[in-house]
This record gives sequence, structure tokens and C-alpha cells, in this order.
Amino acid sequence: MTPGAGAGVRPPVAVVAAVIERDDAFLLTLRAAGTHLAGHWEFPGGKVHESETHVEALRRELFEELDIVATVGELVHTVAHAYPEKTVELHFYRCDFEGVPKPMIGQGMRWVRRDELAGLPFPEADRALIALLGRV
Repeated sequence: MTPGAGAGVRPPVAVVAAVIERDDAFLLTLRAAGTHLAGHWEFPGGKVHESETHVEALRRELFEELDIVATVGELVHTVAHAYPEKTVELHFYRCDFEGVPKPMIGQGMRWVRRDELAGLPFPEADRALIALLGRV
């Protein structure tokens, strides 16, 4: 191994997100002030802990963030994106849920029609998914 090989290289952060659609609108949350990518809309979800499967992580995140019990369906899209501070590997899954979604951690939340998605600020990593959903 050459000196310095692998130094400072961190593996991508695995993130799961829910694509929840009802009546041609998607459930989105707004990243809170003081967080990475604050002020951007996103599909709800979060980091996968080391001991979790994607389904377990997504169910946990949706319960913690929105107080809903999720049913995780098919994988819709996967993308890796390098931000200056970290690289994320995002996995978007179609989901349904039981309960009434409530923003539990002070984040904004709203249902957004398909034709409005492209006009909102999203993290750069979500752009391909937005384009994909806009074509459906």
C-alpha cells in the first residue's frame, strides 16, 4: 500500500428515503435550520444504522420523524452523490403508511403535487428522482 492511500477517504453514508404518493401528491419534509442542506425539501427518511436493513431504517425514521407506521415497498431509485463534506448513497423506496403524519422534530411538512416538484429546492442528489417522478 502506498503511503497515505485511503487516508481521509470515508465510505458513503447509506441513506433511505420514502416516496409516499397519494392522490398524485408526494409527502415531503423540509430540512430544518442548522442541518445539512437546511431549507431544502426532501423525501422523508434518514441514515441507515450499521445493524439495520434498509426496511428497518426507513420504518424507524418515518416513525421518529412523522409518527407513522410505514409499509416499505419497491426500490424506486438509487444514487450516490458527493457533497463537499460527505458522500451519500441514497435509496428511495415506495412506501405507504398507517396513521396521520405529524412533523415530530420541528421540520416543515407538506403534500406536493407531481407537477410542482421541479419548482422546489431539493438536494442535488434528489434531482434524478424528481425528473423520473415528473415523467410518470
